[in-house]
Formats: sequence, structure tokens, C-alpha cells
Amino acid sequence: MSSKQQPASLYQGKNLTAVVLALAWPTIVEQIFQTVVQYVDSAMVGRIGANASAAVGVTSTAMWLMNSFSFAVGVGFLACISRAAGAGEIRQARTISAQAVLVSLAVGIITGSAGVLVSGSLPRWLGAEAEICGPASAYFAILCGALIFRCPVIVFGSVLRAAGDMRTPMYVNAVTNLVNMVFNFLLIYPSRTVELLGRSFEIWGAGLGVAGAAWGTAIAFVVGFVLMVFAVCRNHLISPIGFPLKPNLEILLRVWKITLPNIMQRLVLCLGQISFTALITGLGTIPLAAHSIAITAEQAFYMPGSGFQAAATTLSGQALGAGDKDKLKKIISTAGRISVIVLACTGFLLFLFPSVIMSVFTPDLEVIARGAEVLRLVSISEPFFGLTMVLEGAFNGMGDTKPSFYISLFTMWCLRILPAYICVKVFGLGLVAIWWCMVADVISRSMLLLARYLRGRWLKALK
Repeated sequence: MSSKQQPASLYQGKNLTAVVLALAWPTIVEQIFQTVVQYVDSAMVGRIGANASAAVGVTSTAMWLMNSFSFAVGVGFLACISRAAGAGEIRQARTISAQAVLVSLAVGIITGSAGVLVSGSLPRWLGAEAEICGPASAYFAILCGALIFRCPVIVFGSVLRAAGDMRTPMYVNAVTNLVNMVFNFLLIYPSRTVELLGRSFEIWGAGLGVAGAAWGTAIAFVVGFVLMVFAVCRNHLISPIGFPLKPNLEILLRVWKITLPNIMQRLVLCLGQISFTALITGLGTIPLAAHSIAITAEQAFYMPGSGFQAAATTLSGQALGAGDKDKLKKIISTAGRISVIVLACTGFLLFLFPSVIMSVFTPDLEVIARGAEVLRLVSISEPFFGLTMVLEGAFNGMGDTKPSFYISLFTMWCLRILPAYICVKVFGLGLVAIWWCMVADVISRSMLLLARYLRGRWLKALK
């Protein structure tokens, strides 16, 4: 195989809007699958009671922290592989892919082991009430134990997207989510009789409650791992087969320089989310349940932004590899414009129907009322979040990850956590005031990233 081939450009001679939409829709569908499963998980657990919802919610931000390392590593490999593909260096892209195999397994083992070790104490550290600490610890430990499979799924998904393959991660996600729902149905509830078309059927169930939801997700991680390994090995642009599975320090250092600021950014955001949840935990079980369900519900309305982010990341990396500065600018502006318009529409729907959305997850009228109030509030920030996702995605694709870290550090801790702490601890305010702080964080981060883009300082990545 020649070390250099024609650039693997996804946009050459094509309408950029069409290209962005074509790359975005598989990721959007993938996010829909994930959100449906989260909806089903929350609805199934919510039927057990508010305590069960709170047990899942109290460690959800800590689980984001565990996963953040995998996503950050994925960003590093995506930037390097998409740049190599854009420059036509296909052999180099496959060499980098082989390094992704090693790193993803190592990160999965390390983060999973750390999570299991702290699982027994984590809910108590976060201020959870005594009755939910046990289920919350078990839920977190089971999910962390499966991270050795989850991490490669995340990283391999980024590797495939770097080569322009957005559909395979979507298909894999669809299968794993279906597996998750089936096992949740069987493991959460005890054996029971159901009526269907006038006939009675006995359905087996393990009756594991909150732990059953975790085991269903863990089994799905294993299935996703097997499918994703098969998919990566079949892709001729990034298959690691035939390339040495031993550390390449030059490549690892290049990936690390991109990954480290992204890890720091995700740590800042996740630790901020954990601190944010801890403040809400102190308000009681009902506000915590309302917050947890509202966070899950909101994801459906900003998930199109993930698709446009993925498109911006891949296209920006390839444009950088090809040295095409004009195309790079057009990619960012096109993806950003589409994302803002789409998320403004989804935010409007969130504003109109918050109570209906909350009622999908819980029959508790007080939880519904509290959650609907904050969902209507956060709807105003959706278009800003859409812009943030595209700008961060583009900067990530170019490997320019430091500014996003500094901006996130400032907005999360100075505009969200500190004001939220003052609202709760000094003025005794409740859930709505805390969510106002979250909205301020989102809008401010968007405006700061936009200011950096308009100043053009990011163009130094092309030099």
C-alpha cells in the first residue's frame, strides 16, 4: 500500500449544507437511540418510585466523569486520524487507529477500577439520603465494572467518524440500545402477569430494581464492544489489522497534546456537574428527582447539536489536513448556522410541552411540576448550546482544544457553581434559581467561543 493516497475528502465539489446534513443525521439518529433508552431507563426506574429515580440520578454526573476520559481520548484520535485522511496519509491513519486500540483498553481498565473502588462511598460524599445510598452505590459499581467495554466503543466510534463513517456507530448504537431495553425489562421488575390481546402471559423477571437497570446497560456495553471491533477491522481506511499493537511514542504524544486539554475541560465540566448535583441533593429527594428527570428529558432536545458537532469535527480535521483555510471557515459557519436554527426549534417545543415530557418519566405530580418549571426555563438556552457544540467540535477537529478548556473553566465555576452555591447556602433559594445559573453558564460559554471564532485567532492551527 502506498503511504500517501488521494485525500479522503468528504466535501470536495459538494454543497456544504448537504454534506453537513448527510454527516449529521446518522449521529442525530444515534443520539435519538441513546435518548430513547435513557427515557426508557428513567421511566422504568421511575415507576419504582422517587427514591429509585434519585438513586440513579445522584451518581449520573459521576458516571459522566468516568466516561469523559474516553470521550476526550476519542477527540484526540479523531483529530489525528481525520487530519491524516484529509492529507491522504491512509497508512498513517491506520497506524494511529492501532494506537487507539491500546489506549482505549487501558483507559477502560483504569477508569473502571477507580469507579468500582469509590462506588461504596460516592453517594454519601454527594450528600444522598441514607435510603438511596445502597442502590446508588450498586448502580454505579456495576456500570464502572463494564467500562473496559464501554471505553473502546466510544473511542472506536470516534475513529470511524474520523474516516467519515457516521452510519456504523449509529447501527451499533441501535443494536446495543435494543439489548439494553430488553434486559432492563427483564432485570428491573419481578416476574409478573401481563395482559395482551385478551390473553394472559407470565413474564419472567429478576426483580433487581435499580441494579437491574445497571446490569442491562452493562450487558449492552459488551454487545456494543463486539460489534464495534468488527466494524473498525472491516474499514479499509482505519483498520488496525496488520499494524503493530505496541506503543508508538510519537503518535501517542501527538494525541496526548490534543487529548489533555479536552480531558481537563471534561473534568472541569463533570466535577462542576457533580458539585451542581450535590447542591441539589441537599434540597431533598423530590427536587433531586425532578432535576434528574429534567436533565434526562432535556437531552432529547439538544441532541441534534451532537450531529452537527460530529460533522464539524470530522470536516474541520479533514480541511486542516488538506490545508484548505477557506473551506474550513465555510464548514464552521454552515454547521453553526444549521445547529442554531434546529435547536431554536427544539427549544420552542421544550418550552411548550414541559409537563407532558416530565409525565413520561414519573407519575409523581410534584416531581412533574418542579421539573416542568425548569425545563421551560432551560429552553431559552438551547440555540446557544447548539452553537457551542459546533464551535467546540470544529476546534476539536483541528486539535485546538486549550481555549475551550479555559472558557469552560471560567463559565462553569464562576458563572454556574459559585452563584448556585450563593443562591442555596446564602439566600436559601431552590431548584429554579440553580437552573438559572446553569442557563447563564451555557449562554456565556457560547458567546465567548463565538468571540474567539470571530477574532480569527484559531487560524493559527493552519500555520
